[in-house]
Parts: sequence; structure tokens; C-alpha cells
Amino acid sequence: MKKLSVYIHIPFCVRKCFYCDFLSAAATEETKQQYVDKLIEEIEREAENYREYEVVSVFFGGGTPSVLKTEDTERIMRVLRGNFTIVQSAEITSEVNPKTADFAKLKAYHEMGFNRLSIGMQSTDDRELRALGRIHDYQDFLDVFEAARRAGFQNLNVDIMSALPGQSVKSYEKTLEKVLQLQPEHISAYSLIIEEGTPFYEWFGEEENQRQRTGECVQLPNEEEERRMYELTEKMLEKKGYHRYEISNYAKEGYACRHNQAYWTRQDYVGFGIGAASLIENRRFQNKSDLNQYLAGEVEKEEQIQLTKKECMEEFMFLGLRLTKGVEKEQFFEQFSLPLEQVYGDVLKKQESLGLLVNGEKNVYLTKKGLDVSNLVMAEFLLDE
Repeated sequence: MKKLSVYIHIPFCVRKCFYCDFLSAAATEETKQQYVDKLIEEIEREAENYREYEVVSVFFGGGTPSVLKTEDTERIMRVLRGNFTIVQSAEITSEVNPKTADFAKLKAYHEMGFNRLSIGMQSTDDRELRALGRIHDYQDFLDVFEAARRAGFQNLNVDIMSALPGQSVKSYEKTLEKVLQLQPEHISAYSLIIEEGTPFYEWFGEEENQRQRTGECVQLPNEEEERRMYELTEKMLEKKGYHRYEISNYAKEGYACRHNQAYWTRQDYVGFGIGAASLIENRRFQNKSDLNQYLAGEVEKEEQIQLTKKECMEEFMFLGLRLTKGVEKEQFFEQFSLPLEQVYGDVLKKQESLGLLVNGEKNVYLTKKGLDVSNLVMAEFLLDE
């Protein structure tokens, strides 16, 4: 059978964080209930298209999936199991906000088949958490992390962020130290990006590094401080046995996130819920993002795109190069019936001469210097018309 990853989008949260541009918002319990009902209808209706697939990973993302009542999460899982062939070894993940879960909920998650949690901590400094608009404090995170262990979870990810308002290199180092003491299996380490349409863009997007807010001067770290935080992340995590397997992700041996790896290696995946994206046999499509339409039963999709061979080759390269192991030449040939050097020979020579890429015997991968400027390198793999 062909392999499939499933994404479930839960677009609700208690309160939107100041930096967040994801498809999410606060909602009433009635709206959440209606959404779950329509989500289940969509899963049951679409499942017929995936009978020849076996599901190897499931990921509940958002938003904050843990804002749902436990019984609603259980309903979704029951419908997934009833309509898809989920392999026994499947990785089944839910994102969790520390303020929206407790031992009883996490124990129920474990019993219904979840075997991985991704906990959104971001920082161990309560002042930095408040600056982000997070609804939890560090103690809330510690309580949930300990509850997850007691509930039986042996695969935990912790999200951390650098370059935050008011953050210093020293405070970020403390965050790393405290997380490493807990020994999660996986750590996602992101640098803050100021996105348009967010409160942070209003406060920081128009003036460089500084913005007046509620009478208090809040400052972003400068480029040198941000660079030191970036370097600290890799140095401290590698020292403690976390392998950097993707630009922003580190894991102990055997704990790299299988669901995200499916995205980066262009394996088939299907998304359910508003705004959820899918890739099936080189065909990309996405649900529309209008919540009211979805609740009315109008589950419309954006324009479906059948990717050309050129587009597939481009995606193969700039998604695969996110992984530190890079892309496999043999796999490129199997998919496109062309040697990688025949398509990208000039690009490979140029990037290798700049010290940004290694063109090995079996793999092509970015150097440490290349990972630091990955977006610039990946743009070179766009093919001319």
C-alpha cells in the first residue's frame, strides 16, 4: 500500500499570540463543537479517496488542538481509525499549549493513541512570555511536561524561540539550559520572524529594532545578539546529544519528527479542516480558509494544481535541502529519470565553490555556512522556464 500522512487543523486558541500569523482565533464552545462536527463529516466524505493508502503519521496542529474538549478529540481519532488504515507504528502527534492541558487530558490522549506531543513553551522567562502574548508561564509548562511523562509519553517536543523582545543572549542561554535539563526527545528552535498582519508588525515592523508600547520601551535583540543565540543553539544542543536534522529541528537518535520529514521529502499527505493543505501524487490543493463557509458545510478547495516535472524537481531540491542530510541523487533519478547533475550541474558547482554546499557521491547537502543562508541557496534551484 502507498503511504500517507494526515494533518488535522484545529483553528482555535484561547488568545492569539502577538507574533502569530497562523490561521487561528478564539471561539465559543458552540463554534468549536460545530467545527468538530463538520471536520468529522469532511474526513468521512474524503476517506473514500484514500483506500489504497496506509497512514504512517497523524498530526493535530493549529491553533491550539488542546483547546478542544477531550471527548471531541476522541471523536476525531475514532473517525480517523474507522475510515483510514493507520499502521500500528504510526507517529501520532498533537500540539499542546501548557495552559490548555492537564494530566487527565494527556492521559486520555495517550489512551486514544497519541504517542507524541509538541509543547509550545517558547521561553522559560515569564517576562519574555508576556511580551509574546503567551497565555502560560514557565511553571505551567513544567506542570504539563511532568504530566505528559506521568501520562506515559516517551516522545516529547519542546518549542523554543530566540530573538524575542527584551531577550538577551544570557536569558536565551538560560532557556536552553533549563530545557536540556528536562531531556525532551526533540527540540524545535525558531528565530522570531515579524510577520505582517500581526501586532508585532505594528510595534516592530516600521521602526528598526525598537517600538514604544504602553509607555515601556521594548527592544528586539540586534543582529549580533541574534547571531550569538543561533550559534548557542547548535553548540549546546549538539553537546547534549541532539542531532540537528533540519534547519530548525534537533532530536535525539531515532526521534526526528516523521510527519514533518514527510513534508520535506514530498511524500503524500492530506489535510482536513479550514486552510489545510494536501499533496497527493504531485497534485497540490488546499481547503479554503473561511470558517463560516466551513461551518455551513461548504468545504471548498482552492485551485488544484497538478505540478509539472520542473516544479516537482524544484520542490525536491528546496524542500529536501532543509534536511541536514540533504537530497539523495539516486532518489532524484528514480523520480525524474534524470541525473541530478544533468539538471543542476552549474548550480552545484557554483554553490560548492562558495562553500555553501557539498556535492557528495550519494547526497547533496548544505554546509553549516549554507544552512545559515539557506533561503539564498535554495533560490538558486529554481529552474528557468
